[in-house]
Parts: sequence; C-alpha cells; structure tokens
Amino acid sequence: MRWNLLLLVAANLGLAACSSTAEDPGAAVEAGKVDWQRDFDAALADADRTGKPVFLLFQEVPGCSGCKQFGRDVLGDDRLVRLIESEFIPVLIRNNVEGKEGKIRDRYQEPAWNYQVVRFLDARGGDLIPRKDRVWTTEELAPRMIAALEKSNRPVPESLSLLAAGNPPAEATFATGCFWSGEEKLGRIPGVLTTEVGYIGDHEVVHLQYDASRLSVVDLIQAARAADCADLIWLPSSDRRAGTQRLDPSDFHRAPASDQKRMLHGSPLEKINLTPEQSTQVNAWLRKDSQKALDFLTFAQRRYLERIQPSPHP
Repeated sequence: MRWNLLLLVAANLGLAACSSTAEDPGAAVEAGKVDWQRDFDAALADADRTGKPVFLLFQEVPGCSGCKQFGRDVLGDDRLVRLIESEFIPVLIRNNVEGKEGKIRDRYQEPAWNYQVVRFLDARGGDLIPRKDRVWTTEELAPRMIAALEKSNRPVPESLSLLAAGNPPAEATFATGCFWSGEEKLGRIPGVLTTEVGYIGDHEVVHLQYDASRLSVVDLIQAARAADCADLIWLPSSDRRAGTQRLDPSDFHRAPASDQKRMLHGSPLEKINLTPEQSTQVNAWLRKDSQKALDFLTFAQRRYLERIQPSPHP
C-alpha cells in the first residue's frame, strides 16, 4: 500500500510538471532562456514597427533529448540569447500541437513532431532567407542570423560576427563606485564591445564583452584601473589573473533598464533602435565627444535623428 501511494504521488508530480510546461511553453528547457513572444500576429506587428526580423522557432515542446539539448546548449547561451532578444522579434511556435499554433505550422509547411527549425521572417511573414534544416549549433545559427539582418538592411553587431567566426567575445566584470559613470568610461576602451550594469552582492558592477583579438585581458585590466573602474575584478575561470576573482554568471544580477546606458537618458538618441555595440559606444562618448558618438550611427539612423530632434528656437 505504501509503495502504491508513493507511485501515485510521483505520477501526480510528473503530471503537474507536464501541465506547467504546457501552460508556459516558453519556460520549457526546449525553449532555452529566450524571452519568447507567443502571439504570432503581434510579433509581425512588432517587426513592422521596429524594422527587426522575426526569429521564428518551430520547436517540439515537450520534446526529445535533441530538442532539450538545443534549448540548453544554443538557446541557453547567454551571448546568443542577448543577440536574439536585441536584434530580432523572437516568437515560439510548438510543432506538436494543433489549434492556432498548428495552423501556423501548416502555413509554413513544417512537419509535426519534428526537431527544431528556425526561420527568419519579414513583417509580412515571408522568409528573408531560405529555410534550412539541421541548424543545431551556435556556430551554424549565427551566420544565418547575420544573413537575415543583412537582408533586412539592419546593422550586424560585431559580437554576432565573432560568434559566427567561432571566436566569441571574452567577458569580464568590474566593480566601480558608480556603475553609471563606470559603464561610460569602460565603454570607451578600444576593443570593448558591449556593457551592462548590475550587481554582484552589494557591489555596483559593469559586465562587459570584449574582442580578445584586439584587446588582451592584461591591457583591459590596466585601462580599467587607469579609469578608476576596477575596485574588484571578476574573470572567467579559464582566464584568471592575480588579484581577480572567478566570474560565475549566476552571481551577476542585471540592474533595471532605467540604470542601463544612463548617459543616453533624456537624449533623442534614446529613441533610436541601437544595436548593443552602438548603444555602448554612443553612451560612452555622448557626454565627452558628441560628434564621435554620432559617428557610430548608420546613415539611416542619422536621418531619423534629424527628423525627431526638436528644431532650435530662432
């Protein structure tokens, strides 16, 4: 009797877990860490409003071990997740259910109960680049993301190019007295690609990605110290140096959006849809050299800025 009761409890727990996944497929392991949209029509509307391509994932949820591995290894890669969320409109459609999602699956002639497939769409729902199956690694997915951005006439972030080349950006985190000014100063170091502010324990910190082929970790630390932005330093365990601590991604807690890129707040540039690299550089230079900050904008972005800036009073 006791064993029957235990089995019944275990079965109920399993059903509860399956039910939870069904209620929120975007939280399933197969979906990784991406903040997915679930409304396909709303995603197309967002693409039309922002000019961003749609990153459409057809995924089996719950799925096989291969689907789960894709969720963990590729869609769980923080470097790729940041790029998907900043450069695309990500939307998840389950390929193993009927109803509204089944109709979208049929519209694109995707097989049911299949391995994951990522398609890149314009605001009308058309394919920007040809569909391709068996794209199951970051190294295979990143070049297709680049091709979709280029087809959409969107700038390609340098960090995405590095991922596609198999040379992902290196990472480091620095504690500063004020992470607003720290992000500004660290963003000006040549070779730094992106910055974001947050906390490790009680410390205000700036977490950054940099191109290790252009900037060595030794030079980065020296430049950060010269800028008085290196009260404490965290590096990945594979790149430890004397006087630094091990960087555990789970220790970093991102600050609210109101604390990110603080130098842009209140500026017309805040209204422009910038890539992570652009926002880092513009934030870094706007108060120090506004003309240099504008040099990081594309021609189309500068034209848009001219339209939205208030006319000077006569």
